[in-house]
Amino acid sequence: MGKINFTVAVIGAGAMGGAIASGLVTSGAADASHVMACNPSPQKLVPLDEKGVATFAEASQMLEQDPDVVVVAVKPQVLPAVVGEVAEQLAGRTVISIAAGVSLQTLEGLLPKSRVVRAMPNLPVQVLSGATAVCPGTTASEEDVSRAVELFSALGVAKVMREDQLDAEGAVVGCGPAYVALFADALVRAGVERGLPAADCREMVLATMRGVCAQLLESREHPRAYMEKVTSPGGTTAAGLRAMEPELVQSAYAATDAALARTRELANA
Repeated sequence: MGKINFTVAVIGAGAMGGAIASGLVTSGAADASHVMACNPSPQKLVPLDEKGVATFAEASQMLEQDPDVVVVAVKPQVLPAVVGEVAEQLAGRTVISIAAGVSLQTLEGLLPKSRVVRAMPNLPVQVLSGATAVCPGTTASEEDVSRAVELFSALGVAKVMREDQLDAEGAVVGCGPAYVALFADALVRAGVERGLPAADCREMVLATMRGVCAQLLESREHPRAYMEKVTSPGGTTAAGLRAMEPELVQSAYAATDAALARTRELANA
């Protein structure tokens, strides 16, 4: 992938916004001169300053630099107030919102003069292995969508989806890193309870998970086919899967439903 030929400004350099701005530079997708970010907290800007990213305390100051694409990376609850203050400066620009539950209809109502795109990234964008769903608004052009996909592809994988799919993607992929971390923690705790040294067990579990993910990504094999490779008939893995699978699958469904319900609550708050 070549370097992006447009400038990107990130409003809200917190965990996700900071990861996006930093990742664009770290991945080599953008020169630091093409990326800028703002946050009222100076401490959040220090890591970006060190990478050569232009930083600002206020969004209005940053937008005076005339960026091509603006990523709004603030909490859903404060988004209306944040973009309301700079709506005129955002006019005519591509604006990408990563706020969970804030619909395109709402965003376009807040920013009637902007071309709006919704995106739902997850935290592994910090290590350039994120997953992002992208959905264009009614006035977004093909170039706007292309830029959004190019931007988030530099941080992992990006797919264009319909808006009715976006909240489900957030509930599965956006929340997924925490679920995976919980599963890793559960395995470690099970090993420690059976007598394994905690630090050694944790390192081995994480190495195993990293290896499985790497193999699945490289082979593009279905996870169930991979499971069959390591499951001998009548063996220990088969016994473990029989005990784990029903509750694990049901928990995945329940967690997705709970996350979707909370997304809708936030959207209506």
